[in-house]
Amino acid sequence: MMKNILRWPMSGTGDGNIGLAMMRVAIGAFMMTHGVPKLLGGPDTWKGVGSVFTGIGVPGPAAFWGFMAAIAESVFALSLALGALTRLSAGMIAFTMAVAVFVAHRADPFARKELALLYLIVSLFFVLKGGGRYSADRALGGAG
Repeated sequence: MMKNILRWPMSGTGDGNIGLAMMRVAIGAFMMTHGVPKLLGGPDTWKGVGSVFTGIGVPGPAAFWGFMAAIAESVFALSLALGALTRLSAGMIAFTMAVAVFVAHRADPFARKELALLYLIVSLFFVLKGGGRYSADRALGGAG
């Protein structure tokens, strides 16, 4: 019996969807710790965050782009955690994190951009994979 318990995690017989759900919930929740304060920070916070976008020539007011980044890091992060509109939510987070990594922190040392890069890679994973069996997408009849 003990031999089987020790072998099980590496046997490939476990349900990988449990791990997928755990990762989705964790990444969404962790991302929200960055997004909710931005969202609640109001126009001055949004303008500061959005200046990264306008600084690279994206047209429009900085506050609008900062608000959109705050939405990606809070509302879409919650949606990712729930597995609702998983691919869209992950795509919005990935776009925001790509701007963070390759624009806002491009000149920073790796340690400064490492977290945004991790969020980017994991978000791209969910864009490709979807939410999995234990997601709102799947529960509502979507591909999950």
